[in-house]
Amino acid sequence: MNIANKITIFRILMIPVFLFFLLWDIFLFSRYISISIFILLALTDALDGYLARSLNLITNFGKFLDPVADKILVCAALVALVELNILPSWVVIIIISRDFIIMTFRMIASSSNIVIAADKLGKIKTILQMIMIIHLLFSFDNDLLILAGNILVWTVVGLTVFSATRYIFKNISVLKFD
Repeated sequence: MNIANKITIFRILMIPVFLFFLLWDIFLFSRYISISIFILLALTDALDGYLARSLNLITNFGKFLDPVADKILVCAALVALVELNILPSWVVIIIISRDFIIMTFRMIASSSNIVIAADKLGKIKTILQMIMIIHLLFSFDNDLLILAGNILVWTVVGLTVFSATRYIFKNISVLKFD
């Protein structure tokens, strides 16, 4: 197993640790520890991709697991933000629904030996989601940060809906309406 895949597995294994510090405020700086872990995991997402490309370590395992690790991390953080009453559930439903729609399209395409690669808009969406999550984790009760967080939430929701719509229309041909 190469270093890029090991980093991806590390990211997945660290998600429960992130959630532990975020949801159980046992320690004095639990929230800050959880934020630090989330930032580390977001940065290692970029690192494993960089290493895989630059060292020619791209594997089918990595192609499969890297986006799964991203989805688990983002979904876990979003659900935890709902639990903490920081984010409304409808936002999470929209984001997760988009991911299920895209996953379904990819599975249908795969059954016909068609590979639908992730596009730049999807990557931008993921980066903005991670920035939004970090911002919301830092916001606490600061009104100015909460306002900026609301703007970020609406931007992410808009980009999520737009990217899903664009993806569907771009790849509608994989659905065979016989």
